[in-house]
Amino acid sequence: MDLDPQMAAALQTFFEESRDLLQEMESALLFMEDQGADLERINAVFRAAHTIKGSAGLFGLEEVVRFTHRLENLLDQIRSGTKMLTPANITLLLSCGDHIGDYLDRLVSAAPLDQHFLSEDLRLLAELQAALGAREQKLPISKENNLQLYEHTEASSSSVTEIPADEKVSTSANWHISLRFGIDTFRDGMDPLSFLRYLQQIGDITGLVTLTDALPALPQMDAESCYLGFEIGFSSVADKATILDVFDFVKESSVVHLLPAHSQIGAYLKMIQQLPEADQHLGEILVAVGSLTSEELQRALALQENTDQTGQHQPLGEILVDQKMVQEPVVQGALEKQQQQRESQSAERQLLRVRASDLDYLVDLVGELVIASAANRLFAGQDALEARLESATQVARLVEEIRDGALRLRMIDVSELFQRFPRVVRDTARTLGKDIRLEMHGEGTELDKSMAEKITDPLMHLVRNAMDHGIEPAEQRLQVGKPAQGCIALHARHDSGGIVIEVSDDGAGLNREKIQRKALEKGLITADQVLSDQEIYALIFAPGFSTADKISDISGRGVGMDVVRQNIESVRGRIEIHSVSGRGSIMRIHLPLTLSIIDGFLVRLAQDTYVIPSESVEECLEYPKVQGTVGYMELRDQPLPLLDLNAVFNKRATDESRRNVVVVRHGLERIGMVVSGILGSQQTVIKPLGKLFEQVPGIASATILGNGDVAPILDIPTLIQRHYAISAKSAHSFIH
Repeated sequence: MDLDPQMAAALQTFFEESRDLLQEMESALLFMEDQGADLERINAVFRAAHTIKGSAGLFGLEEVVRFTHRLENLLDQIRSGTKMLTPANITLLLSCGDHIGDYLDRLVSAAPLDQHFLSEDLRLLAELQAALGAREQKLPISKENNLQLYEHTEASSSSVTEIPADEKVSTSANWHISLRFGIDTFRDGMDPLSFLRYLQQIGDITGLVTLTDALPALPQMDAESCYLGFEIGFSSVADKATILDVFDFVKESSVVHLLPAHSQIGAYLKMIQQLPEADQHLGEILVAVGSLTSEELQRALALQENTDQTGQHQPLGEILVDQKMVQEPVVQGALEKQQQQRESQSAERQLLRVRASDLDYLVDLVGELVIASAANRLFAGQDALEARLESATQVARLVEEIRDGALRLRMIDVSELFQRFPRVVRDTARTLGKDIRLEMHGEGTELDKSMAEKITDPLMHLVRNAMDHGIEPAEQRLQVGKPAQGCIALHARHDSGGIVIEVSDDGAGLNREKIQRKALEKGLITADQVLSDQEIYALIFAPGFSTADKISDISGRGVGMDVVRQNIESVRGRIEIHSVSGRGSIMRIHLPLTLSIIDGFLVRLAQDTYVIPSESVEECLEYPKVQGTVGYMELRDQPLPLLDLNAVFNKRATDESRRNVVVVRHGLERIGMVVSGILGSQQTVIKPLGKLFEQVPGIASATILGNGDVAPILDIPTLIQRHYAISAKSAHSFIH
């Protein structure tokens, strides 16, 4: 479609917000499938679908409107309680959400609606129609077909009221009715007792007191006049409007007050807090939770208007309490909710949506600014002018703050990365015929958005692989004393200036012997090689390696684990495996915080400058003049392995008498790197290596220094691992 630039930008915003709403729908449905239905999440799903439909209509996306309208009809019936939120309906709703997402993807890419898509469209519409037209029997109370409502916070017990979903959902089950019939009730042909009998058709009268205080003395009594009044305790699943409709024929001449029992006030307050954040007036909030009817609200507003005309404005809340329409605690709760909504909207107005490409461009500019700042400080130092050097130092400090601020803008919570996995685990478990739950921890951990995009596919493969290969069938788990339900866990945390993400399972663990046997068959190892557990497990990352006995749609083709490692290493990360036979496995991924700018520690090797990431540096030492065991030094009564970087990179040091040791750590491993000199710390902009240098061991990337020179950035994990591997092989050769 041809749109002006402003409308095109609005359409792009619609696509982005719709994807967020679809993700919210999916999360809510998966939660209810596991924990049981509740009104708050059902309303959230309905609002998401309604918002997508309304926004799509603004842009003339009629196909999206047509499909979402049918979906909204089913959600509306579930919300009103005429349909149940069954597992089958959840599956249908999830499929519909996927289909809407597919619609949006095709609209973004201008792809045609092919035959497969149209067939799926017709199938889902037919299922929605069938679900709408199906007559459902009233079922016993169970987790699958109930709306778990609100806890009676003021009741003596902590039980939760449960109401079958095919009944009309009630905001409260216990009521107090204060009833005063009009003096002309008999003359109007009404029988007060008939109203009480009708009440019993929609609930139970739990208490009844007849009021006789209006009875006059016997000589003044008129046999055709009604002096009766009642105070009634009433239990019903009907809502307030339905109960008041019982007295519809006498409401003009009688006084009817309907209030929830005192123990139900807490339930109303909880419902008020669970309302969506919308711009609602006090009366609208009370109507929304059912403590006030629309008719009562109009009557109260009319009374308020009358007081305004007399110059004495009376707040609506006072009128509602005075007229015994709503209790004061409920009014106060609604006023607090109204204030929360205003504060929330004020905070939302302070947010600004920014395109990721614009943010990336900003970070790139900040990187160039870091390089320019380093050059400025270098030249200021050469001129030896104190004022200029002080100014350059201040500029460098401000640039560092700008760098940190720009990088924080790109940080997102890991929850945005994890949120797609509940659906993956659910669908994959059904495909495999296994019962598997997903646990997620550390969702508040932050990482760079570009990092999250690059790590999504590796994580997806690890999770699916754990479900296919790791988690055993229920029968096998029961035989070894495990629960029938398997568990996959995702855990994220900050560690040593980086991010650690773990994918763990409580399955059978890696089979060391089977991996070794397959590796021998493929010629990856020789029969006389002695390998540690870590080295054996690392073989699963070899291209084409698989221990699967049969090929499936999930895994087993030997394609994926090598790509997992490549993708992780491409973002300067590493993956390690920990497994215990019969108890499960942990795939631990170590990632840097960002891909753009780091604090670097500059060292000299011969005449060249190299950079060590500052997050890896523990301390700096002078190289010991007297060395004991070759390749080691003593550090606080502990042996410290030494790695001569000049030897690693074939550098010829001109002055061997002025060497230093930089102690670095990665994970639990620590090593001393011998360098020719220490040049200090500096903000370092990471530049990718060219094709020719990508496979140079020990070099992760490069940077540009202030004087224009290119300095390699060392790959500390690889250097440490290679050093320990070479030391182990040397020790093994010496023993044999």
